[in-house]
Amino acid sequence: MSDKCMYQVSTLQALMLGFTRPVVKVEELLRHGDTGLGTFESVDGEMIVEGGRCYRAMHDGTVAEADGQMGVPFASVCSIEGGKHFELNGRFDIDSLKTELNNLIEMDFGLNSMHMVRIDGEFESVSARSESSYKAVHLSLKEMLAETQRSFEFEKLSGTLVCVYYPDYMNGINAEGWHLHFISDDKTKGGHVFELSMTRGTVTLQKISRIEIRVPNDPSFDTYDLKAAMGDEIRSVEQGKS
Repeated sequence: MSDKCMYQVSTLQALMLGFTRPVVKVEELLRHGDTGLGTFESVDGEMIVEGGRCYRAMHDGTVAEADGQMGVPFASVCSIEGGKHFELNGRFDIDSLKTELNNLIEMDFGLNSMHMVRIDGEFESVSARSESSYKAVHLSLKEMLAETQRSFEFEKLSGTLVCVYYPDYMNGINAEGWHLHFISDDKTKGGHVFELSMTRGTVTLQKISRIEIRVPNDPSFDTYDLKAAMGDEIRSVEQGKS
């Protein structure tokens, strides 16, 4: 059985309610995993951790490697070394891909466990989004994204999906179900994925049995009523493009 550990920075509830201050730096985050996703201080772009390096998808869909000193308010990373491998052939949209991933983890009796997945694939299209920095106090993530979020579409390219799965009983710590970020093979395009058309994919799937949560050591963190982050709003921000 896998004894891999998910390292999580803060909680999705805190991010939803507007806690976007740095908890760790990128260089520290990378000591805990080679694959994952998250965001940056003041929600300044979407994070893709792939191959042990951290990339930032910016508001126009372009990508740059993140500086090690950048602040991280929310992220999930782990090591996928030793994960299981699968081949996916045929056309998948985001819903059918999530269904297929559910089937793969269900075969291993894993629906109540966390998983990290890397998919190296060929894509007819990827619809994604990102955002620029927005500094505010106690302004919700939904309100920030309404001001700064942009969506874009990439066509006919190869790249990598980083996918994290949290079971439904952990909703609020992170988003229940699957959360996907994309980065192109040439590391120039990426973002948070809300739709796609994939024609082929090589899957590396890692089941995770432990979690370490880095709670913010900031007095303002204790002023948030984390239970006030509603499930329907989390789903709206996770799944919607605007």
